[in-house]
Order: sequence, then structure tokens, then C-alpha cells
Amino acid sequence: MGIKVVGLLHAGMRIPPGDSDVSGARAFYGDLLGLEIDEERGHIAGIPGFWVNIRAGDRGQQIHIFGAEGQSPPARSAKQDPTRPHIALAVEDIDAAKAELSDRGIEYWVYESLVGTASLQVFFEDGFGNMIEIQQAPG
Repeated sequence: MGIKVVGLLHAGMRIPPGDSDVSGARAFYGDLLGLEIDEERGHIAGIPGFWVNIRAGDRGQQIHIFGAEGQSPPARSAKQDPTRPHIALAVEDIDAAKAELSDRGIEYWVYESLVGTASLQVFFEDGFGNMIEIQQAPG
């Protein structure tokens, strides 16, 4: 049957975690590329960074910039680290998606309340080691 993907949420990228690195990246994405920095990014303990809106005023498609080197503080292992480069997709039904992953024998891991108290993120890898995140589509 497959997982019903309904949209692209964000692409996650890493930079070094230093203050000058974060401010330099903000300048690159904001000044050079002219993208809007989303000032409403919630606090993520131990992970400096920022979100970038692809379209001004639209938080629907973003680039998430994570300041991290090695394993980030919320990482459970080198593999299960939410700051690894990844794409995030909105799915129609997160429970059905988890069932589909289980049915196909695809290992996944869940982070709850990492970004806000009600957040639920499901991570897994494609067959080539690329990390994918899925979240319930809003609405």
C-alpha cells in the first residue's frame, strides 16, 4: 500500500555549533540567499541553530539548520541523531505510516516533544543510509 506523503516539511542540515558559525549561517541564508529566518523556532536543548522559511511568512517548507558536531545531546546513538542531515515529509496518517514501516521490517525510532510539547517525529533510513523524518500532516 505504501505511506501517503502529502508534502515536504523541511530539509535538515548541519553546521558547527559555535556562535560565530550560527551567525555566519544566518547571514548566508538570510542575506545572501534572501530567505526569511523563522524567529519562532522553539528552544531545543543543546542544539543551537535556526529555521529558514523558503517562502516569506510560510512555515510550510523550511530548511532546518542544526549546530552540531558528532552526536548531539538528544542523540540516542550515532544513527539515532535528529540533527543528522535529512528530509522531513508530512504524511496523511502517522500511525498508518508506522504500521507500514513495521510491516516492511524497516527499523524506525520516535522522538516525542523534542520540538515543542506536542511534537511527534518518526525517523528511519532508506536503503542507502539517508535519514528520513515523517510527521503527521497539520490539519
